[in-house]
Amino acid sequence: QKATLRKNLCDSLPFTIMMFVFTQVGVRRYVVLSLILLVAVVTDAFRTTLERRSVNLSIVHNDRYYPHRLHMSSAGSNPTVQDEKTDYDLAVIGAGVVGTQAALAARQAPYHKRVVLIDAPRASGSLMNEATGEDLSLGGPTGLFSKALRDTSKRIKVSTLLGMGLREDSVWNEIINSCVDLATFNAQDILRQLDFAGVKYIQAMASFEGNQEGGRDDGSESTTPCLNIQHEDGSEQTIHAKNVLIATGSKPFRPDGIPFDGRRIFDSDSINTLSYLPKSIAITGSGIIAVEFAKIFRNLGADVTLIIRDSVPKNALMKIGLDKDVAATLVADLVRSGINIKRGAQVKSFDTLGVKKDKTPQESLQNRTPIKLTLEARGGGELPAGYGDKEVLCDAYLAAVGRQPNTGKLNLEAAGIEVDEYGGILVDSQLRTSAKSGNVYAAGDVVGRPFLASTGSAQGKAAVSAMFQEVATDVAECDTDDASCTTDGIGQAGVSFDPASLASNPFAFPIGVWSNPEAAYYGLTLEQAKARGIDAGEAIALYAECLRGLVFSPNGLLKLVFERSTGRIIGVHICGDDACELIHFGMELVKDGSTVMDLNTSLFSAVTYHEMYKIAAQAALDEAGARKRRAAAGAALAKRNRKLLAKE
Repeated sequence: QKATLRKNLCDSLPFTIMMFVFTQVGVRRYVVLSLILLVAVVTDAFRTTLERRSVNLSIVHNDRYYPHRLHMSSAGSNPTVQDEKTDYDLAVIGAGVVGTQAALAARQAPYHKRVVLIDAPRASGSLMNEATGEDLSLGGPTGLFSKALRDTSKRIKVSTLLGMGLREDSVWNEIINSCVDLATFNAQDILRQLDFAGVKYIQAMASFEGNQEGGRDDGSESTTPCLNIQHEDGSEQTIHAKNVLIATGSKPFRPDGIPFDGRRIFDSDSINTLSYLPKSIAITGSGIIAVEFAKIFRNLGADVTLIIRDSVPKNALMKIGLDKDVAATLVADLVRSGINIKRGAQVKSFDTLGVKKDKTPQESLQNRTPIKLTLEARGGGELPAGYGDKEVLCDAYLAAVGRQPNTGKLNLEAAGIEVDEYGGILVDSQLRTSAKSGNVYAAGDVVGRPFLASTGSAQGKAAVSAMFQEVATDVAECDTDDASCTTDGIGQAGVSFDPASLASNPFAFPIGVWSNPEAAYYGLTLEQAKARGIDAGEAIALYAECLRGLVFSPNGLLKLVFERSTGRIIGVHICGDDACELIHFGMELVKDGSTVMDLNTSLFSAVTYHEMYKIAAQAALDEAGARKRRAAAGAALAKRNRKLLAKE
């Protein structure tokens, strides 16, 4: 009864106060007071929003600092450096996805080691919130920002917003706000995890200073790596650790002759600080990053020119591992999207003389002063007659021509650590470097290809396991007479994470291309299977053959590569919506030795993309009938696409 009385009193209190004011001041004064209160509330909310969204965002690359004024959400503050102890079981250099996951793994069960995580975001090309000193790329993969931009470009219809009278800078700010909010949320959550686990996090530059005498946990003699820590305020400290893991990631490869300025001419990192919505952009590259950004900016309404050195775009994508039909589907989508592909060409020169150097990019774009690119044939020389336009005018230019290990400032020579010609750290099968101390490891992009967050994280955790003597030895067995059997491989036991094993084992890990549509694959292509002496076949299911694909995303395919004699599935290749998710079921089919007969008798939920697995299995068992069904579905889809193009 008392609780009910309190509730009734609370419910009636606002009304009672309102009636009291109303009777005391009269109707007119009551209305005026209400309006004043409403204006005050709205004004305060507007002011708070402006304060929240206006901060500095910058990126540092190759010792050059590019500040930009962007609207973004701010959060958190720069973690303070605590000067408690300087001796640790593990010091991790680099706070990307590899470094943070390795630090957390070492701090948690079964190891419970003392861990310090050291990162210099300004020196590594990370995205910074200048207002707070917060590293927005903390714990995130290299492509986190581009993936956020991709998803935003699918949700926001730029042409519609511009048609409603919104200014270009307002539209771009809304796009960037969405991306930065995602990156900020991820960085804050990683910081929370590090704090909860008890990992010391220091924002500073770390480099090797030499070695100091010490010993291992088991009493054997060794040397302890000594790290020199330089803070942004100029102060220094020394950290000793029984083990060191280098996980400083990679940086974009910058070809000579390209005048990168971080304003109009970008690499694949500095493009994250683009502060305006370009009407046109030219992109050099034919790999995953180039294709991703080409579709992103096309979806944002920009005119996109993709410049590739190969004369056949499909072949360029096949060189990075894509199946021929998946590559052809991606290229067809690029063309269908209206992206202009310049084949067999490269940029000879950049004419930026018309761009006013003392103007901001936004002001230059208001004058519509374009960059002029002059093209030449691959390797130099004149383009063939009839090639078409040999000059490209654009608001912005992006070079997405690969990445290289980020190891230049670590003073690796002092520790006796050897690198290859690209700066990649050389490691053994346990990811141990050649350091004189014998207890320095490396993982992720710093050891070279495949430059994937997934394999890098696995390498980081494997290195932690190796340094604390928890190396797995239970390699799953397979028939060594089987051409698809790769002994001591990740596809079987997950113990060989060194670059050599990753490169030689096609069953080591899945690949995902975050373009739009997505592409993904695992296992062998038909050509790779035949090269191994396997009598293999392939079966295809079109997205348009399943109900969900037909209704929501008809352009795409799923392919199974299988052994003809047994029906065993040895490869899965997908291009279409959710391909990067669908591939994991395909990976398990390959690893489990499942057959197309198994799939044909499986039951999948209705109206799901997974139904394509069964359609492909049926195609493997009835190849002639499947070809006719695909031809009919493809013809209907082509007619549908023509109608859509006609409406546009």
